[in-house]
Amino acid sequence: MEPVRVGLVGLGWWGGTLATKAQEAGLEVVSCFARTPETRDEFAATHGAVAAESLQALLSDDSVHGVLLATPHSTHADLVAQVAGAGKHVFVDKPFTLTVAEAKRAIAAAGQAGVILQVGHNRRRQPANRRLRAMVDSGELGTIHYAEANLSYPKGLNPRGGWRGTPEESPAGGMTGLGVHMADNLNYLLGKAARVSAFSKRIVAVSDLDDVTTATIEFHDGPLAFLGTSMVIPDIARTALWGTEAAAWNENDGERFFTQETGSKERVEEEVETLDTVRDELEEFAANIRNGTTPETGGPEGLEATVILEGIVESAATGRVVDLDEVRART
Repeated sequence: MEPVRVGLVGLGWWGGTLATKAQEAGLEVVSCFARTPETRDEFAATHGAVAAESLQALLSDDSVHGVLLATPHSTHADLVAQVAGAGKHVFVDKPFTLTVAEAKRAIAAAGQAGVILQVGHNRRRQPANRRLRAMVDSGELGTIHYAEANLSYPKGLNPRGGWRGTPEESPAGGMTGLGVHMADNLNYLLGKAARVSAFSKRIVAVSDLDDVTTATIEFHDGPLAFLGTSMVIPDIARTALWGTEAAAWNENDGERFFTQETGSKERVEEEVETLDTVRDELEEFAANIRNGTTPETGGPEGLEATVILEGIVESAATGRVVDLDEVRART
């Protein structure tokens, strides 16, 4: 079987992680590009790739089947269009885009080119989240009434420099890079979101970014949900559902799982498997390229997370409840 060969654009710390995980997933990283020659030369030496002198050189390489994008969020739509226009399949890190209009433009470009478009929403792949979804589908939890999703960590107390630390690339603070993971989890478990009301602010104010963002979301199928993120508090990585028959929790980023029956005052911990979700999504990317199959988190799923993100940014800025169907309809 011919190996799937990929190029990587965006060679920062996450680009390095993607390269390592891609190699573990059986892809060959054969080319890389960043604007700084020293960065791409060092990356190429580390990962055994060719340092492309330009993006066009990478896209013109006939040996490259697909491209992994780990670039600033605001560049995603344009880069997806360029990669697709060159006939290459594309894997783009989350958030897919910062606006719905950009997401639709990227989806259209990939569709017109007939290439695979996959978005890096990996956390739904955790076995704990798969179990939550199975409990929803089976009716084990009863009518889903309420949900919570929170992804927070204290790294913002010692902020990194670079583009991730700018409000232009990270509106609503950690919601763009962290909370959007949980927006996808909620979409996966509850369906499409209908309305959102959000707050986002600087309290500790150790960087230019908002350090806490919270949102209340109403879903079309009925449930309400809390979505939160902070960059200055102890680690939280939780997705939880409350139904009329029982509740269930994915805790510690998929490492622990709890249930509680209605009428009981105690949670019960259950065994749960874990999974390298980044490797898993890249294994799927390779399979999609080989087989022409549709990604689990493709353009439509990436767009739905962007709907929530854009709605949160707007609600926090205006102080009003935002109709997400109106956001979803933007072009």
